[in-house]
Amino acid sequence: MKWKIHSERELYRDQWVHVTSADVELPDGRHLDHRIVRSAAPGAGAVVVHDDKVLLIWRHRFITDTWAWEIPLGSIKPGEEPAAAAGREFEEETGWRPGVLRPLLYTQPSPGLMTSAHHIFRADSATHIGPPKDSFESDRRAWVPLDDILGLVDKQDIVAGTTLAALLYTLADRTRRPAE
Repeated sequence: MKWKIHSERELYRDQWVHVTSADVELPDGRHLDHRIVRSAAPGAGAVVVHDDKVLLIWRHRFITDTWAWEIPLGSIKPGEEPAAAAGREFEEETGWRPGVLRPLLYTQPSPGLMTSAHHIFRADSATHIGPPKDSFESDRRAWVPLDDILGLVDKQDIVAGTTLAALLYTLADRTRRPAE
């Protein structure tokens, strides 16, 4: 059932993405002209939970013209470790420095179309260091109770795939671990 790429033709390239047209052979021998979007760099983000609340950013996504809560997430710089990138992005976008980060999950948000890969970490504390360096990233930041997450998903106030995966995994993890 493996699809085979016979050739690729470049359609577009810049510092963020590389778009190709691929001649793909399906398992039954048919060929398909498929688009592939290759990300320039993987991403890293963090879920910071303290007192059963998670720090989220409320932001507008101009492509879909929607507002929603998200975890801070951004590109990993060349030579940067994913955990360091997650901490840097969290601090730049929220003004809070996360405590010790540990791996939470790895996700490929849309593997049928793009190579985007996200390394997500979790911390159980954060220290406020001042206003966010990248204040243009969000309209506001808030400590949202974990008990409110499912309701926000139902209201479509949380819609980004990586944020959904990270927060739902955090909720699932909370139910399978004994209380400390």
